[in-house]
Amino acid sequence: MRSEIASDPLSGILRLIGAQPIVAGSLSAGGRWAVRFPRPDKIKFFALVKGSCWLLFDAAPEPVRVAQGDVLLMTGQHAFTLASEPEVEPISAIGLFHGSARKSACIGDGLACMQIGGHIRLAPLNGSLLVDVLPPLIHIRADSAGAATLQWLLARLVSELSTSLPGGGMAANNLTSLMFVEILRIYMESADAGASGWLRAIGDARIAPALHLMHEDLSQTWRLDTLAAACAMSRTAFAVHFREVAGMAPMAWLAQWRIRTAMHVLANEEAPMAALAERLGYASESAFSTAFKRLVGVAPGVYRKNARVA
Repeated sequence: MRSEIASDPLSGILRLIGAQPIVAGSLSAGGRWAVRFPRPDKIKFFALVKGSCWLLFDAAPEPVRVAQGDVLLMTGQHAFTLASEPEVEPISAIGLFHGSARKSACIGDGLACMQIGGHIRLAPLNGSLLVDVLPPLIHIRADSAGAATLQWLLARLVSELSTSLPGGGMAANNLTSLMFVEILRIYMESADAGASGWLRAIGDARIAPALHLMHEDLSQTWRLDTLAAACAMSRTAFAVHFREVAGMAPMAWLAQWRIRTAMHVLANEEAPMAALAERLGYASESAFSTAFKRLVGVAPGVYRKNARVA
């Protein structure tokens, strides 16, 4: 099946997990200040558009200096504090932002520091795919390699938020989505993304042709030698390298992607089981049901019913 999710693997996975970056608000501060943010229930991001501050992150042993143009992405595992100096006693972000219709806040004269924040909304069924492969904190510095595109997007986002042009809300959310993709691209190219898993795999140029083939057409009966040939590698070299970067064999990757796609379709569409099985490359509805139950734990029909209720 030509995947309706998307053809390239990163786009497909981001759509599968329902990733929707949302600009939530802004914070301006001046003087001595500190704001304590509780452990979030979503992936959060912050971009410092003016000045500098300190990040006191519960998972980090030392305060982290954040400079103008830096972007932070946190996966919601720890509470944190933003402050002018690490020793300042913080106030609660809950009280600071409570009742603010614009979801913005100002401390002191608000002239020394300004940040824009938001969160990544994820579909509850597949959202863990992303959270599980990201570190608690990604800090992309404004002067780091590959950050030029991110800085341009940040500047455009600030411009959209500071004007009242028609379509500004949609433009801001689209720019935020592009920033999120760029953050993932930069992280995928960093040494920190060295652990095996799908994020490392889709950033690996050697197996990219095979991943594109599998993700573009799930109805095909893909063979190991066909995928290896697409990558200009022998069967053995391809299988070894794929497992090294992805943490699983190529056919296991294909099986998981088919089932994850099935989960998405079952939760959001009314496709008949037999037709869905054929579109996903299974020889029969029974074969699809068996594979689905083996990986998910329940039959497709039960999963569809439970997903709709949820």
